[in-house]
Formats: sequence, structure tokens, C-alpha cells
Amino acid sequence: MFEEIIEYVKKKQYMQARKELIELNAPDVAAILEELSGEDMLKVFRMLPKDMAAEVFSHLPLEEEQDLITSLATNEAASILDNLFADDAADLIDEMPAGVVTRLLEATSPETRRDINHLLKYPEDSAGSVMTVEYVSLKENITVEQAFDRIRTVGVDKETIDICYVTDLNRQLLGTVTLRRLLLSDKSAKISDIMHENVITINTLTDQEEAAREFKKYDFTSMPVVDSENRLVGIITVDDIVDIMEQEATEDIEKMAAIIPTDKPYMKTGIFETYRKRMPWLLLLMISATFTGSIISHYESALGAYVVLTSFIPMLMDTGGNAGSQASITIIRGLSLNEITMKDLFRVLWKEIRIAIGCGLTLAAANLIRLLLFDRVGIAVAAVVCLTLFVVVIVAKITGSVLPLLAKQIGFDPAVMATPFITTIVDAMSLLLYFQIATHILHI
Repeated sequence: MFEEIIEYVKKKQYMQARKELIELNAPDVAAILEELSGEDMLKVFRMLPKDMAAEVFSHLPLEEEQDLITSLATNEAASILDNLFADDAADLIDEMPAGVVTRLLEATSPETRRDINHLLKYPEDSAGSVMTVEYVSLKENITVEQAFDRIRTVGVDKETIDICYVTDLNRQLLGTVTLRRLLLSDKSAKISDIMHENVITINTLTDQEEAAREFKKYDFTSMPVVDSENRLVGIITVDDIVDIMEQEATEDIEKMAAIIPTDKPYMKTGIFETYRKRMPWLLLLMISATFTGSIISHYESALGAYVVLTSFIPMLMDTGGNAGSQASITIIRGLSLNEITMKDLFRVLWKEIRIAIGCGLTLAAANLIRLLLFDRVGIAVAAVVCLTLFVVVIVAKITGSVLPLLAKQIGFDPAVMATPFITTIVDAMSLLLYFQIATHILHI
């Protein structure tokens, strides 16, 4: 069906396309709009019913949202913003040029303008910046019947009504009551008698990644956000948490690949911007890698005496780098999930040492067989290579497990201590160990 609708648009059969579009769900319509050119996207979007347009708009990527909102007339754009949930509108406004923002906010309703400005005052990546102010609040002294009357009145514009939040006159959060509990309670029952008082909350300044962990811990679909005085200021819903988890995972992956994180998808990021994100780390790693060249130069005479030693350098460095990366990525993931903390340092170290001994012995034994049967090197050279391999794996595992923990302790992102950085450190250490062992065993 998607292909048929796109074909209708290309043939300018807009009424037929509209007929098919209004039968689809909003995320599917958004997916179709993404496949259209800018001009066709605008034409098709304008054909959508007003109550459907805002929902479709909220499912578009941020770049498409910005292109659309700037292409629409001011009154059309303001209508879209008025019908978006406040957190989605704030995310959009936050990324747009100041001139466009001023023009749009002047045309929106006072309520929309107030909600957007309220959300924009919180620090980026905090719970306050991703919450929505569209929730249902109830007073503790009303009845269930009165609560349903209020939900029917205000609920249509709220992001969720599954959970209602009970507050006093000063907006202090007193408890929560689910829609299910309301439905199953007597209509004359007081909210104060049926509400759940032990409420898990998030502070407005809590990091969004910590908020995501709270959702995972308690299996919530929404969570109230309070200020320092326990006043209810908004809620975070599970759809926002899914976006946060995807964003944080992408950021960690990019850092582990030695790339400065970006908010844009790969195909939407320009060549120069991609270059700018990758170049600083590549330059730093290249400079740090010169240490390995200095080490090789320092032991040039040893290599001259045993040229065969040179052929094993790549294998030792790669194995050490891989062993270190395995440990570091495991620890970084544990840190991000709060499964590991600094107090677990010695437990982690003891575990990784035992793992390293097992891996090192296995790799050394396999390598010894290969060296003696296939490469046919002398027993002394084989001993140097295998002993180095064993020690390098142990050192690499220790380095890969300890550095992320130390980085976390001093305030750095542990993901920075991932594959590229640890590989560079382990490469230098592998060479030093290799030549020191060779010097002592081969007497060179």
C-alpha cells in the first residue's frame, strides 16, 4: 500500500492519496512522508485532517519537522504547535533559529507558549527537559464520580490518562490513582481513600539516563517529575524513555568508536560535519600511536639480531587490543546499567585476572603448536612469543577493566576509555613486554 500511495502522489492524484492516507495509522503516514520530496511532502501534509496532522508531525524525524514547520504559513505552523504535546513542541523549538522561534511563538496560544518556555528552562538531558506538562491532576477530597467528570473535561488534551496524580492546593504530590482503580471503585469513594501514597518520583534536574534506569527498575509507563519542594511539574512517559535509551546507546557506541557524538542520523549528517566529529580523536590516537614507533626504534638492534621477531608484532598487538576491548566494553556496559560501581573494583579485577589466565594459557598453547609445527621457529623464539602472549592478555584484561572504572570515578565518560584508546595503550605495553622478554630470554 505504501508504494501505491507514493505512486499516487507522483502522478499528482492527491485526492486518491488522501483517501488512502486517512485510513492509516499516524506512524505509517509519517513513514510515507519521509519518502517524498520536500514539495510533495508539504502538499500531502497539508491534505491531512487537522486532528491527524499534528499526530503525524510528531512521528517525523526532527529534520523533517523543521523543514515542514518552516515551509508552512505562520498560522498553519502555530496550529501544529498548539496541537503537539508540550515536550515534543519544546524539542522542536529548541533546535530552530531564534527568528523562526519568535515568529512561531507569537502566533501560538498563550498556554502553548507558557508550556514550551517552562520546559526550555531546564538543562539539556535533564528529566525536566524531556517531561511533558500534559497530565491529569486530581484533588484528594473529590469523589470517584467527580474525578471521572474532570478526566472527561481535561483528558482529551493530555498525553496519558492511565495514571492520575493527586495534589494539594500547592501542587504538592500526595499520591497517584490508576484509571483501573477508579473504574473498580465505588463512585462515591474519596480519592484520598483509594490513592497510592508511596509514589516513586524523579527530580527535574535528574539526568535523563538515570530516569531511564528508574523506568526499567520499576516497569513504569509514566513517572511524575517534581521540583525540589516536591511540587508536581510534569511527567515522563515511556515513549520518551525509549527515545532516551536509543539516544544514549547511540552516544556510547559513537564514543567507543572514537567519534564525537552527534544528534543527527548518518544520512542527514553532512560530509564536513562528519569529518569534524571524527578528526579530533583520529588525530589524538595517531599522535599517541607514535609511541609504538619509538619503542620499535629503541629496540632496533634486538630486531636486527632476531629479524623473525618482527613478524609476530602484529599478532601480539592485535591480540592484546582485542583482549582489552573485550574487558572494557563489558565493564562499560555494566557501568551504564548500574551493575558495576567503583566499590566492585577488586572483585572485577580478581575476576578478569582469572579469565585472563585462562584465555592467555589457551592462546599461548595454540600459538606454541603453530610456531613449532608450521612456522618451525626455534624453541627459544617460540618461548618468547608465547610467554609474551600470555602476559599481554593478562595486562590487557586488567587495563581494559580498570580504566573505565577509574574514568567513571574521576568524572569522565567510561565510553571514552573503550576500544580505540585502550587499544593504543595496550599496543605500546605489548611491545615493551615483548622486547623485554626477548632481551632476557634471547640475551640480545
